[in-house]
Amino acid sequence: MATYKTAVPQDVCMDVLGDVITRDRRSDSTALSAPTVGRCYDYRRFCTTAWKTGNFLRYLGVRDGAGVAVADDPLPEPVLTLYGAAALGAVVSFDPPTDVGADVRALVVPAGDVDAYRFGPETKEIVYGDPPDDPSISYFERDVWSENPTAPPDQVAPADPLLRTAVGTYTHGEVLQAARRVIGRHGIDADSVVAVRGSFADPTVVVAGLVAPIVAGAAVSIGPDADGTCVVGGSKSDIDTVGLR
Repeated sequence: MATYKTAVPQDVCMDVLGDVITRDRRSDSTALSAPTVGRCYDYRRFCTTAWKTGNFLRYLGVRDGAGVAVADDPLPEPVLTLYGAAALGAVVSFDPPTDVGADVRALVVPAGDVDAYRFGPETKEIVYGDPPDDPSISYFERDVWSENPTAPPDQVAPADPLLRTAVGTYTHGEVLQAARRVIGRHGIDADSVVAVRGSFADPTVVVAGLVAPIVAGAAVSIGPDADGTCVVGGSKSDIDTVGLR
């Protein structure tokens, strides 16, 4: 693990994940990259697209406490969905089972995988990658990009659930507290690049790889070709635990 010059200030205003993508966080610094597909988002585009994602989920009926099931796929769409859903107070789960629960309001998966899932009429399908053949299925690249580029107005509390996994459900407050521990222990700052090589279904990977770097103003690099100053997930992970309960 590299040694960093400065510790990251712990911003007390970041009480929920939506606070991490507020207007004043926007800049030209890299927030998210997926080298395998050649895509990169600076903080300006990352925040704006996360707002658009939240607004589109809201249009589909996602509200506080609703489930949003997302593919465990190292591409920008699942990461943007995490932040967009969080801004609404929705509960995100990665790598959903093929029988999607009745509490899931939105299912976000690659277009080629959507037929593998079974769900009720309350669940709305959103696919990315190839455009869907079925016009009733929402298309991320079309529908999110055309949404309102403003932060969703929903009110979210630190005690509200954010992340549901096979081992438990974690609140906004718990996720952010654990992210701050990662930042402090590993010296993540604005010059860091965190390479994420693990499964998004692992809460450690989400907290240390997808949340902590964004809180710190660092860059996240996802996918098999990801490289950085530290690694989350995989056999060479620098960060193995984040102290979640």
